[in-house]
Amino acid sequence: MLFFGLLLSALGGAVIATALTVSGFRAMVRKNERSGRLRAAALLVGAGAVALYAWGLLHLGYAVMQAEDGGAGSAPVGPCREAGPQVASLVVGYDVSFLPIHFECRLSGGGSYVTSSVPGYVNQGTAGLGLVAAACGVLASTTARRTRQAVT
Repeated sequence: MLFFGLLLSALGGAVIATALTVSGFRAMVRKNERSGRLRAAALLVGAGAVALYAWGLLHLGYAVMQAEDGGAGSAPVGPCREAGPQVASLVVGYDVSFLPIHFECRLSGGGSYVTSSVPGYVNQGTAGLGLVAAACGVLASTTARRTRQAVT
């Protein structure tokens, strides 16, 4: 069930990223002043952040799908085998995290380790793009406010 939730979330992220991209291009074409360009940049960079997060959710969904796949050779769960047979034999379960996105294998001794199921660039890229989008949005807002105050 978790797999389907992750898949739907990734598809929703793709739809949101597409809508932000269209809005960003429309803002770029319509407004020629500085605040309009900053708003367009915020929307486009935000679209990149959402798309990258959705990409991470797809990777996480694939890892969950492998972990929930039963049958011969299903223990230990697939993504947890990358640590080697000695560590993988101690795996008793798994957890997923959405912030930051990662797949974590729980060990019988109480410890855990994060697998490489989700590429390392996903969390860093999403955070970086999100911060740039927020900065552009704040700058666009303050620039537009200053422009309105100067006109009146």
